[in-house]
Amino acid sequence: MTDRRACLARMLFLGGEPGSCILFPMATICRLLTTTVAVVMLSLVALGAAEQTWVAEISDSACAMKHESGVENVPPPPANECVANCIRGGSKYVIVAGDKVFQIANQNAAGLASLAGSKVKITGELKGDAVTISKIEKAQ
Repeated sequence: MTDRRACLARMLFLGGEPGSCILFPMATICRLLTTTVAVVMLSLVALGAAEQTWVAEISDSACAMKHESGVENVPPPPANECVANCIRGGSKYVIVAGDKVFQIANQNAAGLASLAGSKVKITGELKGDAVTISKIEKAQ
């Protein structure tokens, strides 16, 4: 068995000639290639889960990009008041970054309530359309 592995290593990595040693059965080669592909794919998935940083506004799921008063001819309240009112009414915190709205996975993250309605710098991990926040600070 060790001779077969050494033969394959010579063929794949050292440029040995196929006829210079006993060739492996096709099933063994397929298993080796499948395992290699699986390891590479899992490594790529792990790389995609890295933390990212956004400059965004903390809003609520009811208003998201546009705060409104809900009453005709009445100007909307300031963003921080609007978000606080909507959260009390059952909405969830969201992040508005450009033209995208991201859900927040950890609704109890420190700083959400105090910085609601403000422009912030958020660091976290994006999974699907939800961000798990690790750090929030007021944007400059």
